[in-house]
Amino acid sequence: MAQWDSLWTGGHVATMARGAVPYGAIRDGAVAVKGGKIAWVGPQRDLPDKPERCAAAVHSLGGAWLTPGLIDCHTHLVFAGNRIAEFEARRKGASYEEIARQGGGILATVAATRAAGTAELLAGGRMRLASLLGEGVTTLEIKSGYGLDLDTERRILATARELGRQCGVGVRTTYLGAHAVPAEHAGRPDDYVAFICDQALPALAAEGLIDAVDAYCEKIAFDAGQVERVFNRARELGLRVKLHADQLSDCGGAGLAARYKALSADHLEYTGTDGVREMAASGTTAVLLPGAFYTLGESQLPPVADLRRHGVPIAIATDCNPGTSPALSLLLMMNMACHLFHLTPEECLAGVTRCAAQALGLGSDRGTIETGKRADLVAWDISGPAELSYWMGHNPVVGVVAGGQQIAINKRSI
Repeated sequence: MAQWDSLWTGGHVATMARGAVPYGAIRDGAVAVKGGKIAWVGPQRDLPDKPERCAAAVHSLGGAWLTPGLIDCHTHLVFAGNRIAEFEARRKGASYEEIARQGGGILATVAATRAAGTAELLAGGRMRLASLLGEGVTTLEIKSGYGLDLDTERRILATARELGRQCGVGVRTTYLGAHAVPAEHAGRPDDYVAFICDQALPALAAEGLIDAVDAYCEKIAFDAGQVERVFNRARELGLRVKLHADQLSDCGGAGLAARYKALSADHLEYTGTDGVREMAASGTTAVLLPGAFYTLGESQLPPVADLRRHGVPIAIATDCNPGTSPALSLLLMMNMACHLFHLTPEECLAGVTRCAAQALGLGSDRGTIETGKRADLVAWDISGPAELSYWMGHNPVVGVVAGGQQIAINKRSI
């Protein structure tokens, strides 16, 4: 009787497990799945029996490479409207801060999202998610933060959960109430933080809609003291935290995130060496967002050399949002991270698999092809894993397996 549900043979495997072999590569490898989990991985020659005797279903990769499912660990995928007018304004010289102070930016999307119905939010989210799924994304984080009131934040988070159910992928929901001060609290940011801590956060947590809590620590958003109030409330509710940190200036965001043992600190363009050291000590993952860096025309690079030196895991994400990173391609982000941030192709693939899983608190469950982990797999028509960071605008996906279930993509099913 077959011991496994399914078995993939006839190709190569980039396990992305840590070790001396680049990419954790196994040439002429095989991967077995049972009950939605990886049951065996290794050289095909080491299979315990003939493939057809090992598994109920055997699939030939036809020479393709198999990687873990990709993970987009920072998105704002659920929103309404767009910010094309601001895109034009920036091209004419307006800065992001100027636009935000004039009532544009995040608050413009808040107005559109509050006015949208749930069906509209779900349809827009499905459209954007389809692009990511087509490139092999099997897990993603979706933040709220475009409602800034209880009802709309609830609808955003519930829509994110529904997208995961409908599309068969893993979705982690993050409450980003401290994204901006809404119009009804203009000039009263402390009162708005009190609303977050006393009303919105406990209500949404009680409803089971929150996996983590995020905040935007910046001079145009919330200061360190206000963020700490939010983080302390999250801690009381048993929730992990994340932080938009040091994107436009060094506000000490990386160190603040580290003090609260945040899952991740994201952006980090202005983070100093002390902040990196604190992240390393706390186990906080760095999430770099080349789409936002590119869109805003930034020149201050994140401290990649320091992150490497101190052993801080580096993840890469789209930061998909309507204002500063209208990006729907994680593969393009890998290419941009190579060119803009000088990461290696191996670092980029780790950044959207193993390290991205750590940024979501999922490192023990996915992000590498190892026994016991969730069977999220992507087959690619490539000559080697480095090719995933090489092309711009080319999608070499052959097929996708999410939780052990096959999804036909592009050329053929595996």
